[in-house]
Amino acid sequence: MKKRIAILGSTGSIGTQALEVVRENPDRFEVEVLTAYNNVELLSTQAKEFHPNTVVIANESKYDELCAALGDLPVKIYAGNEAVSQIVEMDTIDIVLTAMVGYSGLLPTINAIKSGKTIALANKETLVVAGEIIQKLALQHKVSIYPVDSEHSAIFQCLVGEGQNAIEKIILTASGGPFRGKNLDFLKSATKENALKHPNWDMGAKITIDSATMMNKGLEAIEARWLFGLNPNQIEVVVHPQSIVHSAVQFQDGSMKAQMGLPDMKLPILYALGFPDRIKTNFPRFSFWDYPELTFEKPDLKSFKNLALAFDAMDKCGNMPCILNAANEIAVEAFLKDKIGFCEMTDVIEQSMQKIAYIKHPELDDLIKTDKETREFSKIIINKK
Repeated sequence: MKKRIAILGSTGSIGTQALEVVRENPDRFEVEVLTAYNNVELLSTQAKEFHPNTVVIANESKYDELCAALGDLPVKIYAGNEAVSQIVEMDTIDIVLTAMVGYSGLLPTINAIKSGKTIALANKETLVVAGEIIQKLALQHKVSIYPVDSEHSAIFQCLVGEGQNAIEKIILTASGGPFRGKNLDFLKSATKENALKHPNWDMGAKITIDSATMMNKGLEAIEARWLFGLNPNQIEVVVHPQSIVHSAVQFQDGSMKAQMGLPDMKLPILYALGFPDRIKTNFPRFSFWDYPELTFEKPDLKSFKNLALAFDAMDKCGNMPCILNAANEIAVEAFLKDKIGFCEMTDVIEQSMQKIAYIKHPELDDLIKTDKETREFSKIIINKK
């Protein structure tokens, strides 16, 4: 039987690539729900091709425009963030791909888990902000969470078949982004245009900037902690500029397994949607002759302090990763709007982590409050610069 998929964030980088996977495998997948925040034009185009049961536009002011664009289709149309969270409860959904960017993916993912839906998780912020809560809910409702990030997919693939074999550590690989090898003096004058030029991956603006600051790898480390039940000291980051080794697992006997391949997000998307099957593709294949050298470096935590801040937040736990994430989202948005410089993003995050009240064992309401307070505080810092 075909798997019926809800794609939350269908107009973003992961969402559009997921629809390519569906297009290439019409005998295995069908689209049940599509959601977007603002992009009515692309959302309506997708709906006309894939004929979902329901579409949702989070920006309520775009509702009439979407209705007009889809007026000739037998499709249900809703608007608003609450509708996005509620739509995942539909009985006709088998798997929810959470491809929304940032904190906005948290509540829809929680609702999907409570409804017993399998999760294909591309929204790392969900586990960064509320990893312990998500982990408990998934166990309670017996829900599987399949990672879509290439690094976490790699680790997951390395663990399949290992049963109860203990993990000694995992190695998350990082490309180093567009500024690999640059020092602080260079980074202080780094431009938005250069920061958005990732050497290996085609991603959305927010994730690309996170890659440039190496915050993305810090968020991935926190995500990995909860996905795989690890302690912070079991997670290591290694810079691997070719992006061929997507990540690795070292076991207690000292042996190591790594997952390799060309950098193409459609591969981890397909693996998450198709698991446990490996579905045949015509994607380009990796050849050692094209990559005669694979290199590895230690990350520069002095120049790329965001990675160190993320590990600090993971060590402290509680609501500290929520503070880190909220401040980072506001800082990246400000940088993309030319309100602050590249290194000033780190200042915003660090000050927020120092000033926002720390809660050791937060409930969901505490995290929602922390997120709001941090965003307000971060904006105040930015307006003073």
